[in-house]
Amino acid sequence: MKKVLLGLTTSLVSTGAIAGPMACDGLTAEALGLSGVRLTEVAYVPAGEESPVNACRVRGVMSERTGMDGKPYALSFELNLPEDWNGDYVHQFNGGNDGEVKPATGGLKSGTGSDTPLARGYAVVSSDAGHDGKANPDKGLAGGANFGFDFEARQMYGYKAVATLDPVARQAVQAFYGADIDHAYGVGCSNGGRHAMVAASRMPEAFDGLLIGAPGFNLPKAALQHAHDVQNFMSINGALKTAFTPDDLKLVGNGVRAACDALDGLEDGLVQNTAACQDAFDVTTLQCAEGQNSACLTEAQVSVLQNIHAGPKGANGEQLYSDWPWDTGIEGGNWRFWKLESPIPPWGHRPIIGVMGSGSLAQVFTTPPTDVEGSPEALEQFLMGFDLKARAGDIYATTAEFPESAMEVMTPPGSDNPELAQFRDAGGKMLVFHGVSDAVFSVNDTANWYGKLDANNGGKAADFARLYPVPAMSHCSGGPGAEDFDLFTALVDWVENGIAPEAIPARARDGNEEVPETLKGEETVLCPAPQTAHYTGTDPKSASSFTCQ
Repeated sequence: MKKVLLGLTTSLVSTGAIAGPMACDGLTAEALGLSGVRLTEVAYVPAGEESPVNACRVRGVMSERTGMDGKPYALSFELNLPEDWNGDYVHQFNGGNDGEVKPATGGLKSGTGSDTPLARGYAVVSSDAGHDGKANPDKGLAGGANFGFDFEARQMYGYKAVATLDPVARQAVQAFYGADIDHAYGVGCSNGGRHAMVAASRMPEAFDGLLIGAPGFNLPKAALQHAHDVQNFMSINGALKTAFTPDDLKLVGNGVRAACDALDGLEDGLVQNTAACQDAFDVTTLQCAEGQNSACLTEAQVSVLQNIHAGPKGANGEQLYSDWPWDTGIEGGNWRFWKLESPIPPWGHRPIIGVMGSGSLAQVFTTPPTDVEGSPEALEQFLMGFDLKARAGDIYATTAEFPESAMEVMTPPGSDNPELAQFRDAGGKMLVFHGVSDAVFSVNDTANWYGKLDANNGGKAADFARLYPVPAMSHCSGGPGAEDFDLFTALVDWVENGIAPEAIPARARDGNEEVPETLKGEETVLCPAPQTAHYTGTDPKSASSFTCQ
């Protein structure tokens, strides 16, 4: 039926309309049957730089209000309606602090392959999660997280934005094409992965499939790691960027390779057997011997690396966040960008955790929020002065103005002991991927979550959810590994054809200069946990030479 309707109106394209029952030109919220929505732009966008396909781009706002902080708020969105619609829909969950409507393509650098869902014919929606990240320029680098002073803005960011926008976007899609949506998918990485996990818990029947990358489902806990990291790094010589040079971290990466590369049956520069590597690698072997002053780490550096990999501890020695695995991606630029040094002059070359992460911990992930000055120096000092033993409980705190804690707002309900029975019983499927060298959210935290999910489903979580750790990959993409892969196609095949994914082909991305020479041109596989890839063939350039064991 959809294809017949589309075929009837293809002649409208030449006049700037779209190939569907409704014309793009002059499209209104009323025509789409939307109430409480104000369209700010409707435009026919031909295939080119702005869109991979001919599409009708609809931008709008909803949920406009004045916050408890006296500032204006709204949920802004972009909906792309492709000319050659395949009958399906993607909700694109964005990352970071949100606050910006990213182009609605549904694409992830790693996870969806070279063709975005929009390019494949999916209708795609994207939003800013209910606040404008540029609305508070007077707050400097802390401005993007200043929405944390408004409780409802926290709720929108945490869980309400998707639930509020999703039915509206679907209504618009179905009204535009004059047909029901066949399949609905959610796609996101980082905070976007967290949005997807929240949707699985709070909206268990909404999505047929979820592609979840590097999920920050314990985001307030991970924010405590920022203070832990900065305090440890600064203890070395009083400056983040010189605590470890790139050569220092390259030394660690090479040390991990030397100890672990052969554990998967092939010495190619990629450590596939992460679990075995944790026993095989000992960072103390890199410590300078007496009289040695090069190609080694100082005792202080070794101690700091051990501390940050162990994760932050509370007043009674309790684990405040996860521990972290040793992996080769520690030498990558993304790891450094998050934890030690950025190339951004206005940040004072400080890393993401020392600037953006600090503002988020102060204003969004602790209660009551702290009004922190937005200079790089002040943000770094906030983390330096954050007493983990005394203040870790602030992520669980509530007040009369903030009746839900940051953990309640941000964390998917039940994620500390997940079962996802409603999502499972509704027939939902999810694929989760996470870089082993992610510097902001620990893959161990995700692996522990999946282990509990499996146990609570009688060892059969793989019937509806699978986790793919990605060796050497950084946060969402990048790093010295095989981080070019397409899990979205596998998810669609699982949802629509009942074919559960197993080994997923992966390769080093063209132009990734961090990849070891031995890995360039090689095709390997990603394996669903707890399996890992092992070389069992004869051609290291072929994915068929790797099996999941």
